[in-house]
Amino acid sequence: MAIQPLAYRMRPRNLDEIVGQSHLVGKDKIIYRMVKAKQLSSMILYGPPGIGKTSIASAIAGSTKYAFRTLNAVTNNKKDMEVVAAEAKMSGTVILLLDEVHRLDKAKQDFLLPHLESGAIILVGATTSNPYIAINPAIRSRTQIFELKPLSVSDIEKTIDLALSDAERGLGEYEVELDKDAKTHFATASGGDVRSALNALELAVVSSEPTDTGKIHVTLEIAEECLQRKSLAHDKDGDAHYDVLSAFQKSVRGSDVNAALHYMGRLIEAGDLVSISRRLLVMAYEDVGLANPAACARTLSAIQTAEKVGFPEARIPLANAVIELCLSPKSNSAIMAIDAALSDIRKGVSGEVPDHLRDGHYSGAEKLGRAIDYKYPHNFENAWVNQQYLPNALKNKKYYEPKKNSKFEQAFATVYEKINQNKKGEKN
Repeated sequence: MAIQPLAYRMRPRNLDEIVGQSHLVGKDKIIYRMVKAKQLSSMILYGPPGIGKTSIASAIAGSTKYAFRTLNAVTNNKKDMEVVAAEAKMSGTVILLLDEVHRLDKAKQDFLLPHLESGAIILVGATTSNPYIAINPAIRSRTQIFELKPLSVSDIEKTIDLALSDAERGLGEYEVELDKDAKTHFATASGGDVRSALNALELAVVSSEPTDTGKIHVTLEIAEECLQRKSLAHDKDGDAHYDVLSAFQKSVRGSDVNAALHYMGRLIEAGDLVSISRRLLVMAYEDVGLANPAACARTLSAIQTAEKVGFPEARIPLANAVIELCLSPKSNSAIMAIDAALSDIRKGVSGEVPDHLRDGHYSGAEKLGRAIDYKYPHNFENAWVNQQYLPNALKNKKYYEPKKNSKFEQAFATVYEKINQNKKGEKN
């Protein structure tokens, strides 16, 4: 019989054993309430790998005592689903965890739909893709959609402690001395993936010989080998990872190429392509933005290339992107503009949409006798037309304040000013 990995053995048996995802399974939260009321509905759980999608499904089954089956939308066929449906017919209800649910083909989908409608099968679909884009509307409309968040460092450390103390399912039968910096490395370098952290921990424990004291001593060096990621720094609080990411972005924002390459090099040594990619995209749009719009597209292209080729070659397109972002003119005008608009909205400053902008098909504007005097911009030179677009409460508000330190945004600023002057001229 195959030996089950630690992450598999440590899956929670009920909701109380779930670590993290408190916004869904915490007391009085939605999934907790569904289980407590015994009113389960089919759902889609989406988020990065290793953050608890399967764990939540198995915990729901354990908390409700329903039969629990696991299938994969790609590797399992329609006959496998027929077996689950037959079991549901006999036992009443089966919880089906369907991994990669976004890959469900039409034949399997058509088979499942009536069973979801009747409640015989409670589907828990798991996917790393955005279900609003990747999942067929017929399935989506019959499910609740819940987003899972990456686990925090403290969540993963708590799971590690549980695994080390549990003699029945975990590593409690071993006497393990886990160095604090090794534990921190398992929790931080796994990138929120508890499965990766637990399986690396198990490898570290079972592959190490006991010391003279009879204990298995797991050091940072062993943790790095088993996780195949180097530690960014040997800091006692485990904050170095986030400090390096922060320094990386601030170096790019400050146009220091050498510092930016240094900090990205540390992230590359840690094998953290996910964090590098996310931070590069944020920097491209937040810090360079309209000062060099083409750099944003080229950054995305560099990230996609890096993801395809993987390390060590991924360092090349990433370096190209970092150098261009560092040496590009900087503009935060876009983020400042949208944040200013959001600030007004969150303060309750919004107002009604002007009558001439409303959808006449649905608003009933004509029936209410409103003057529908919308001016079609294409009928005017340069599509510049003097009509009010903002609600009355905000009609003179300006959110966008262009920077003029690059040819790109200088061009936008020139058009922006001409449009504003045109409106002023027509008013006068």
